[in-house]
Amino acid sequence: MSLDVFIALLVFSLVSSITPGPNNFMLLTSGVNFGFVRTIPHMLGIGVGFVSLLLGVGFGLGALMTALPQVSLALKILGGAYLLYLAWKIAMSRALTSGDESGGRPMTFIQAALFQWINPKAWVMAVTAMAIYTNPEFPFLSVLLVAFAFGLVNLPSVSVWAGFGVVLRGFLSNPVRLKWFNIMMGLALAATLWPMLR
Repeated sequence: MSLDVFIALLVFSLVSSITPGPNNFMLLTSGVNFGFVRTIPHMLGIGVGFVSLLLGVGFGLGALMTALPQVSLALKILGGAYLLYLAWKIAMSRALTSGDESGGRPMTFIQAALFQWINPKAWVMAVTAMAIYTNPEFPFLSVLLVAFAFGLVNLPSVSVWAGFGVVLRGFLSNPVRLKWFNIMMGLALAATLWPMLR
């Protein structure tokens, strides 16, 4: 992979990682409700989970999904149902929390990593990246480079959303504002299903 292509891959990785989607809406909400430090396992889980998804797609899962559309449909249904469940939980959240568990808890590292495997936006990003940026002449190396590029930009990208949530914490310490913020974020998360349903 030439330097120009790798830079283009980094730009693609950054843009697709930092734009709105299920992960970023959940991180924004987590930053508001739980703070930055308690959201770190969620952020790290997204990075590790997505890199593992990229490697899976690059080393054959993408072809399997194309060959077996019923598996793809099952993942879409499972992912959509889980996304709606998460949207409901976010919309019903009513209290900011500090270090204790009394007001709920953020998504764990494992939950966030596993979520990537049923996240519709993650699948689209992974399949697109592997289709565009892998080289059939060097399949193993190019798959690793794509995964490396996403791994490089993912944590800074998702940190922006969690950090923005932390900035909003003071404004949303008012229970009425927090209630409507969480309802709006729940609806925004549910709306990310629309491209998958079309």
